[in-house]
Amino acid sequence: MFYGRTFLIRRERKSVQHIHSFFFASKNYSIFAHIFFPTQPIQKRQLSHISMYFKKLYYVLSLLILSLPSCMVQLRAQNTQESEEEKDKLTLHGSLQTDILTLVSEDRKIGTSKYDDKFMTNTYADLWLQSRHFQAGARLEYLEHPLLGYEPEFKGWGIPYFYVKGSTQWGDLTLGDYYEQFGSGLVLRAYEDRSIGIDNSLRGVRATLKPFKGLSLKLLAGQQRYYWHHRNLDSSSPWTWGGDLELSIDQWVKRMDESNTRLTLGLSAVSNHYAKTETGKFLAELPDLSFPDADHTPTIYQLKLPHNVAAFDARANLQKGPYSFLAEYAWKSQDPSALNNYIYNRGQTLLLSGSYSKRGMSLLLQAKRSEDMAFRSRRDPQSATACYINYLPPFTMQHTYDLANHYPYATQVVPGEWAFQGEVSYTFKRHTPLGGRYGTQVKLNFSHVRGIDQCVNTKERTGEGSNGPRSHFFKMGEDVYFQDINVQVEKKVSPKLKLNFLYSAQRYNQQVVEGHGEKLVKAHIFVTEGKYQFNRRLTLRGEAQYLHSRQDQKDWWFGLLELSVLPSLMFTISDEFNAHVPMHDSYGIEMEDAPENSVHYFTISTTYTHHAHRLQLSYGKTDAGYNCSGGVCRYVPASKGLMISYSFNF
Repeated sequence: MFYGRTFLIRRERKSVQHIHSFFFASKNYSIFAHIFFPTQPIQKRQLSHISMYFKKLYYVLSLLILSLPSCMVQLRAQNTQESEEEKDKLTLHGSLQTDILTLVSEDRKIGTSKYDDKFMTNTYADLWLQSRHFQAGARLEYLEHPLLGYEPEFKGWGIPYFYVKGSTQWGDLTLGDYYEQFGSGLVLRAYEDRSIGIDNSLRGVRATLKPFKGLSLKLLAGQQRYYWHHRNLDSSSPWTWGGDLELSIDQWVKRMDESNTRLTLGLSAVSNHYAKTETGKFLAELPDLSFPDADHTPTIYQLKLPHNVAAFDARANLQKGPYSFLAEYAWKSQDPSALNNYIYNRGQTLLLSGSYSKRGMSLLLQAKRSEDMAFRSRRDPQSATACYINYLPPFTMQHTYDLANHYPYATQVVPGEWAFQGEVSYTFKRHTPLGGRYGTQVKLNFSHVRGIDQCVNTKERTGEGSNGPRSHFFKMGEDVYFQDINVQVEKKVSPKLKLNFLYSAQRYNQQVVEGHGEKLVKAHIFVTEGKYQFNRRLTLRGEAQYLHSRQDQKDWWFGLLELSVLPSLMFTISDEFNAHVPMHDSYGIEMEDAPENSVHYFTISTTYTHHAHRLQLSYGKTDAGYNCSGGVCRYVPASKGLMISYSFNF
C-alpha cells in the first residue's frame, strides 16, 4: 500500500516550502517519511531564520504522530485471519507523563527563591507503532517552564526523540534516536532518567547482529543529545562511535551447558570525536617576579587538545548454580577538560563483583577502583550531569526512606574513588526461635568509599597541561568520602500486621560531594515502619524516622501516615521537622549571621488510580537537597506549592 500527500508551508511572504509525505506498508515492512523541497536555497541573509525552519520541522514531525492511528487501522484491516498474520499487525502504544508545580509561594524560612514562573511543568508524550519486524516512534517534550532545580538550557519544547527500527532473526537496525549500554556502562551508557533530568540518547544508526549461536555484535554511530542543541549529523556537533562484542562460551561447549554453567566474555570500544567548533585551551605562565630586571610579560600557551578520545572495555561474567562472578576493566585515553583541570591523564576503572543466592539467603561482595573516568561528548558543557557517554555504577545502598536518603552519595568520577560494598540477607524459617510464626528477614549492608592515592611531586608540574598527580593503583587515599552501615529487619507479626526496622550509621564528606560544608558529617538514622491491613480494601501504613547528627543541620524528625483504599484511592500526610534551618534572603541564598529557624515541612497528598491512569495531588513544603539516582545527583531547591502528577499508558 502507498499513501501520499503534499503540503505547502509558507515561511515568508515570497517563500513557499513543499513537503511531500508518504507511507508505504507491506506484510513485514513499513516506511513513513517526509521529504522537504524548499523552493529557494537558503541565502546568507536568511541564516537568522534557521531556528524558524527547525520549529516547522517539529510541526511536520508531529504530523507523523497524528497519522499513526490511521496507519494502524489500515494495517489491522488486512491481518485478521491467521495467527502468523496476527503477529505482523501494527499496534499503537503510548504514554503521557506530566509533573506540574503551581500555586507557589515564597518562604524565606525554608529558603525558596523568587519564582520566575508561577506554573512549572515537565511533560512527556510518547507514541510508537510496533509489530514483529517493525517499530517506529516519537516523543514530544514540553519543558518551556521546567520544574525547580533544572538549568536554563533545559528549557524548551519539541520532538527531540524519534526513530525507525526493523528487525529479523539475525538482528535489527535502528535509524534515529536510541538508547544503548555496553556491559556495565563503564565506556558507554546512553539512557534516560527523567527524575534527575538526564537524557543521553544518541541520534544516528545502530545495528545489532546475531549471525550465529553464541555471538552478539553491536555497532553504532551517532550524536549525543545536548538539551535542545540541533543535531544535524555533521561535523558541527561531536560524534560518538562504538562497537560491542559478546561471546557466550557455554553455547559452544556442551559440557558447560549440561552442567548449567554460563560464561560470557565481552569486548567494547568507543570513540568520541569532538566538534570542529571547539577551540583549544589557552594558558598564561607568569614570569618570576623575584628578578626586577626581567621581562614581566606573561607567556601565553595553547594546549593541544585531542580531537578523538577512545575507550575500551573487557569483561567476563561466570554463573554456576547459585554463584555469579563479574570482572570488568575499562581504559580511556587522554581527555583534558575543565572537570579534570586539563591534565593529560589516562582514565581506568576496575570492577569486581561476586554473589551467592539461594532460597532464604543471599550474599553480595563488590569492589571498584576508578580514576579520571569522566567520558563526555562535549569537553566543557554547562551542566554537571549532561553529555556523559559512560556511567560508573555506585556501590552504595539505594535507600527509599526519607531521612536515610538525606545524605545521598554522588559517584566521584574525577579524580576517582575506591568503593566497596557487602550485603548479607537471611530469612529465619517459620516456627523457629528467631523466625517466629511467620519467619523473619534480616539484611546487613556495608558500603565504604574513599579517595584514591595521589602522589604530588613538588619538582614536577601537576597542573593544567601536565600529566597530573601520580597514583599507585592499589593504594588508597586518606579521605573517606562516604560510609554506610545498615541493619534492616522485616517481620510479619500477624496476618494483618507487618513491621520493618532500619538502623543506618553514615559518614558523609560534604566538602567532597557537595563542594561546601562539613568535611565529615556523622549521622545515625532510625526508622520504624508498620503496615496494618483492616480488610481486603483498607490498609494503613505508617513511618517514624529520626536522624541524629551533631554536624550540618543536626537532628531531623519525620512522620508519615498513608491510607490505601483499594482499588483506586490513597491518602497521605507527612511532616518533616528540623530546628536548625538557616534563614535565606529573597533570592534563596543562605544568610550567614541570621538566626536559625524551627520548620515543619507538612505535606498532604491524594492519589487516584484507574486502570492505566494515575493522578496525584500534593500540597506542602519541600526542603532543599539532592535528588539522586544511581550515583548521579541533581540539586533541588526548597519549594512550597501544589504538585500535580499525572501518567497514562496504553
